[in-house]
Amino acid sequence: MIIEAIKKRKSIRNYNPNGKVSDEQIKELLEAAMLAPSACNTRPWEFIVVKDRKILDKIVDFHNWAKMLKTAQAAIVVIALPDVQIGKSGEGMWQHDCGATTQNILLQAAELNLGTCWCGLHPVEKYMNDTRELFKLQNNAVPFCVIAVGVPAEGFGSRGFFEESKVKWIK
Repeated sequence: MIIEAIKKRKSIRNYNPNGKVSDEQIKELLEAAMLAPSACNTRPWEFIVVKDRKILDKIVDFHNWAKMLKTAQAAIVVIALPDVQIGKSGEGMWQHDCGATTQNILLQAAELNLGTCWCGLHPVEKYMNDTRELFKLQNNAVPFCVIAVGVPAEGFGSRGFFEESKVKWIK
């Protein structure tokens, strides 16, 4: 059941240094990502998969909150492509679309017993510019987030919970 993956998922910040994440597992994450909804099916995203330790460490060097990449086996960088929505009725919805694709990655990873941690890049100019430079991206590509992926060295378990007081019913 999908609710089990939702309850299981949490941000993992410590990964087993001997863990392995296969290319097939990464492909499963990316398949889930690309099944996310997007405004008018514009799919305003691309992905960069990083397994090279030197590149993972370069991200750690410029991103204050991505220290978990030091032990992660991989990272998926979500790149937004706002231009694909220009002139369409879904124009400007790329942030929502990239959020949905990111959430799909996190949930599929939990299903595969992989840990993840979502680290935002957008809208912090320094993080976006450093990512553009590292991956030689064009200025119209928007680095949206980097997702650490690895075999967790800590347990799963949701930190969230249902709060009835945050729900307003209109019947």
